[in-house]
Amino acid sequence: MTTMTQSSNKNHAHFVKQDDSSKVLSYGDHQNSPIKRPTKRVGILGGGTAGSTIAIRLAALGLETYLFEKKKSLIDGPPMCHLHAGGNLYREIPDEDCVALLKQCIDILRLYPHTIDVRPTVFAVPTRDEGLPEDLLPRLDILTEAYQELIEQDANNKVLGEPEDYYQLYSHEQLLELSEREQVEVPSTVDEWVIPVAKYLDLNKVKFPLIVVQEYGWNIFRLAASAQLALEEYDHAHVFTDTTVQKVVPVDCENCTNADHHVTKWRIDYQQANDSQAESIEVDYLVNACGFRTGVIDDMVGVEVTRMVEFKSSYVTHWGDAGGQIPEIIVYGQRGTPEGMAQLTPYPGGYFQIHGMSKAITLFDDGLVASGTDSAQPKLPQQYVHYIEDGWDKAPLQARSQQAIEYVAEFVPTFNSARTVGNALYGGQQIPGEDDTLRVADVSLYSNIRYARAENVKASSTLIAADQIVTELTTLGLIQNDTPMNRSRYAHEWSYLTHNDGLAVDKVARVLAEQRGFPIAMADVNHSIREAALDDLSPAGV
Repeated sequence: MTTMTQSSNKNHAHFVKQDDSSKVLSYGDHQNSPIKRPTKRVGILGGGTAGSTIAIRLAALGLETYLFEKKKSLIDGPPMCHLHAGGNLYREIPDEDCVALLKQCIDILRLYPHTIDVRPTVFAVPTRDEGLPEDLLPRLDILTEAYQELIEQDANNKVLGEPEDYYQLYSHEQLLELSEREQVEVPSTVDEWVIPVAKYLDLNKVKFPLIVVQEYGWNIFRLAASAQLALEEYDHAHVFTDTTVQKVVPVDCENCTNADHHVTKWRIDYQQANDSQAESIEVDYLVNACGFRTGVIDDMVGVEVTRMVEFKSSYVTHWGDAGGQIPEIIVYGQRGTPEGMAQLTPYPGGYFQIHGMSKAITLFDDGLVASGTDSAQPKLPQQYVHYIEDGWDKAPLQARSQQAIEYVAEFVPTFNSARTVGNALYGGQQIPGEDDTLRVADVSLYSNIRYARAENVKASSTLIAADQIVTELTTLGLIQNDTPMNRSRYAHEWSYLTHNDGLAVDKVARVLAEQRGFPIAMADVNHSIREAALDDLSPAGV
């Protein structure tokens, strides 16, 4: 039988025989080894941040990795823009979740260092809000201490600056003084970053102090580019984009009629967009990372799960009156109300991404749906599925984008001069269980059927999810334990970083932004991680 695979570093499909896998070196083998063992195969459904990161992790261990993505490129939604290094956007989540997000963000940053825009985030509590800025200070002290401990464990974890600079407070008096200073086009100190905030934010509408935290920007185009470059490192990483998975079927199944049945192989039936005929591949382990369509695969596998799916959107605008680079600005508010949180995220070239956590901006009246008794897949209204698959309709996109500008302008009055550009970052987000405030989630493992489901509410948790799957594969005997390649993961010695710098990511990210219809400037960052710091993230001897 012949199976078509499409490698991410090829512009065309190529063919290999299925039984050729026996000639691929298994993990731990060397080219000059006289013994060639068959390599196990893992199928990963969904090429978002979770699926792509899991594929990188498994391919680095030598597994034959098959990644399937319905869209034309990897990691294309839902909206993201912020590295939640502390989770301070969310006042409602527990401190332990914030510490978990801090650890996960540092971890994922070291895998994808060229995706980060180094600039602070300013948090403001509006006068209309019942909360106080001081309410956040105990959490921030916990996060500062946790960051210090991570650095003591590994000096290369110091990617968010010095621990004592993790957060700073600015009083009303300090902001009035900064508002009189000349704005610096390219800021290099926290004070310089705060100058435009002092000038443009309506200080009569916020409480003091303002909080400035080293939570950086996270660029989705550069993340997609980095994942693509990372997977191109491995001949045994097979990436199928623009491909629909039609069915997954157990091949080797024991006691299939019993609840505790066992599956040792799965068959994936798939079809690429330009092919008239479906193809199949058998794998030894199946990973479901299908994002908001996760329940479709659960139904095929026969797993009963409760979950929700939420359609969310952010809007791209252009503001030519910023006077230079500015930090991200967050104005707190209660989610889902007309006064929900406002989030203004800067990109190069005067472009800004806006979230407004009201049902007139980012959220939608009928955008949150739950699974039922007959299916693990929640059913989004068809209008939102249409947006996800075909793009936004022009009129509602224009209307919501303008509402987003006005939403931000309530607190940044001069932002009224911003204009819509007909772009949005949007998509469906899966939420395990029945708690729509959940911000930390990972993997569900079904050892008896060799199946895993990755449901990551935040993209930063995907590498931890990949680790859990590696542990499961080790327990099942599909890979070896305590190997040099596995230890390299924890030292963050990722192969693609040895010869792909920020310029290589620039090139691919710009192509992806253009292909997706976004301004090319949005593929860049204003401030990248210092090259000196990156030297510590690359394998030794390079």
